[in-house]
Amino acid sequence: MIEFVVPGGPVGKGRPRASRMRAGVRMFTPDKTARYENLVAMAAQQAMGGRAPMEGPVELDLVLITTPPASWSKKKRAAALGGEFPPETKPDWDNVGKAICDAMNGIVFIDDKQVADAQVRKRYGQIPEARVIVREWSSKGARDLFEEGGTR
Repeated sequence: MIEFVVPGGPVGKGRPRASRMRAGVRMFTPDKTARYENLVAMAAQQAMGGRAPMEGPVELDLVLITTPPASWSKKKRAAALGGEFPPETKPDWDNVGKAICDAMNGIVFIDDKQVADAQVRKRYGQIPEARVIVREWSSKGARDLFEEGGTR
């Protein structure tokens, strides 16, 4: 299992951009996405401590922490920080997941196609960050889902 924290507000994966060149079109990743993916990669490398990337299927848990707006009343901010309601703001959870998984390719796992199970939560907190846990996949979780009638 590997666990680490990415400091700062979560950033969603930006759409690839294109620019015309004499020989055709050049595709590139937006700067904000590239900076965030580099930050994730550095945190992942430090957490891995030189270990080889995981092989086989993995489970991914992400908790995306954002701060409540300063414009909110003290009461509403306290309710948000107390977990009474989650954020419903951008970035979208799936775009942040893409950015984090792409950044972990070749570091935590060989390729993000290995992610067999994932859970992403958006929450309010005092300090914006992304908490990341990756572990080897366990068939127990899949069996529990079948036993509960969660799949057909």
